[in-house]
Amino acid sequence: MKLYDNATAPSPRRVRIFLAEKRLTLPAVQVDLRGGEQFTPAFRAMNPDCTVPVLALDSGAAITDVVAICRYIEELYPDPNLMGTDAEHRALIECWVRRIEWDGIYAIAEAFRNSAPGLERRALPGPLSLDQIPALAERGRRRVQHFYTWLDTRLADHRFVCGPEFTIADISALVTVDFSARAKLDPPAHLRQIARWYGEVSSRASAKA
Repeated sequence: MKLYDNATAPSPRRVRIFLAEKRLTLPAVQVDLRGGEQFTPAFRAMNPDCTVPVLALDSGAAITDVVAICRYIEELYPDPNLMGTDAEHRALIECWVRRIEWDGIYAIAEAFRNSAPGLERRALPGPLSLDQIPALAERGRRRVQHFYTWLDTRLADHRFVCGPEFTIADISALVTVDFSARAKLDPPAHLRQIARWYGEVSSRASAKA
């Protein structure tokens, strides 16, 4: 296996943290996103969406979705468990992961990619050149505030996002909060449950991945 990565992008970081929690190291290739390496014919042949991460398998197959990559790793290396121990637990964790993606990661990306000066023709990741839409940047900022509110409410009754154990949902939420800081959309200071949870998860050794 080989992981196509980028050290500064949030999506591959979710995979790196997942691997670190498993105490696994995979051969990695850094993809130069600023230099446009993701648009080269060689990379497009592996992932036509022109995004990272990509997990290239020995069979020649390529997995290009974060959760799918983590699911594959989880099945090969089930301990420690990060994606659920039975059908209900797995479904609930994935439900929260998808919500974190939709209300958190995608909302921040919407705000950031539709306002950052260096992304005038890159409002969405992928092979298409798309103009920024300022109204979508504002919508993204509003969505991020909604995300923080419900996450703080969720954490009021749970040590971690899905209960007493650290899971892929916490990995996804941690990367989301760090991504929001880069986009200057930090959680409001009065949301103390997020602050309590963030202090714990960000101090894990895997958070440095």
